[in-house]
Amino acid sequence: MSKTEKSEKLARRDFLKGVGVAGAAGVATTALTGKTAEAALPEDRKVSGYRETEHVMKFYELSRF
Repeated sequence: MSKTEKSEKLARRDFLKGVGVAGAAGVATTALTGKTAEAALPEDRKVSGYRETEHVMKFYELSRF
């Protein structure tokens, strides 16, 4: 194995180690914050039901044949 091949493999391994460490740190940070996620409620406090909002009406308009 030449010296350049060895250095390329080490660089790739270092990169993959860094990605793994960064991912683990992100998961640990999320898990250790202690805050619970809460769903956002609409302003009128209606929690269920179908509503034709602006983006839904736009979808209906664009999907007509």
